[in-house]
Amino acid sequence: MKFWRNKGKERRKQWFLDNGSTFLKELIAGCNGKTNPIQSFSSDQILKATNGFDPSRYVTSDLYYTWFTGSIEDRSYMIKMFPEEKVRGDGDGIGAVYNDIVISARVTNHSNFLKLLGCCLEFPFPVLVFEHAENGALGHQGGIGSKDPEFLPWDVRLKVAKEIANALSDFSLALTLPEGKSQMEDQVMGWPGYLDPSYLHTNIVTEYVDVYSFGIFMMVLLIGRHGMTPRSDVRFIDIRNYVRGLQEKGEFIETIFKVGVRDIVEAERCQVDKFVELTFRCCEKSVENRPKMIDVAKELKRIERSLDDTPAGPR
Repeated sequence: MKFWRNKGKERRKQWFLDNGSTFLKELIAGCNGKTNPIQSFSSDQILKATNGFDPSRYVTSDLYYTWFTGSIEDRSYMIKMFPEEKVRGDGDGIGAVYNDIVISARVTNHSNFLKLLGCCLEFPFPVLVFEHAENGALGHQGGIGSKDPEFLPWDVRLKVAKEIANALSDFSLALTLPEGKSQMEDQVMGWPGYLDPSYLHTNIVTEYVDVYSFGIFMMVLLIGRHGMTPRSDVRFIDIRNYVRGLQEKGEFIETIFKVGVRDIVEAERCQVDKFVELTFRCCEKSVENRPKMIDVAKELKRIERSLDDTPAGPR
């Protein structure tokens, strides 16, 4: 906390003006005339809430940002900050930060997104304040918590997949396709293991790039492994190749039911089978064979409801 306080009022004022002008410009350009009133927080409030971004308040982090929890005036919040060393260390970082902010503002009223409540402009990059995530953050292995997360119950994992399919959730790398266009060329960005191979080879972004990445996420939910898994020889193998290896040995389905969903009831096996089928459709090598994201969301909703349609067995 002392480091931030020593920056002085003049420095914080300059950050406020610099961030404010960029933030307003990008917000006007990106929100298409729709307003979303948000509260302004001071740096003192943010620092007090996070105890100076203390590790004890840490939740999770990603390429350009870190999440913390904190309380302001007896209300709990999720606080998203963009560390200067992360952002300025990447040539595309600054643009990604403001892209993240603008899209967060645009989707904040969607039921499956954390609501953006405010921001603080008195840091090198804006700090965003969201409603609190009561159930915690989903880890890289599909569980809650960062250390040895336990598998979530199958019905919860299915619900998570369904709701994320309706609202994809990392926007620092998001692109808006120009009206009337179905693809555009862009620098390859994203997490290893989740990137669509066709995007890696061509730099062409289409709506199906997200579908592939979501399919990988579904695999993570199924078997509880990180998207990139270390091997015994120190190299890494992505989860798609790991699953392919299990398939070639005829062990994939067995692995799912012994490790990933071993506690399900018989009626839920059909849900898992349909979930697996959809997962592989999303990860098809050929873009033309993948479903659209809206169809993935609809199918997951049908899978979730299918249990209600299952005839009751004999008692």
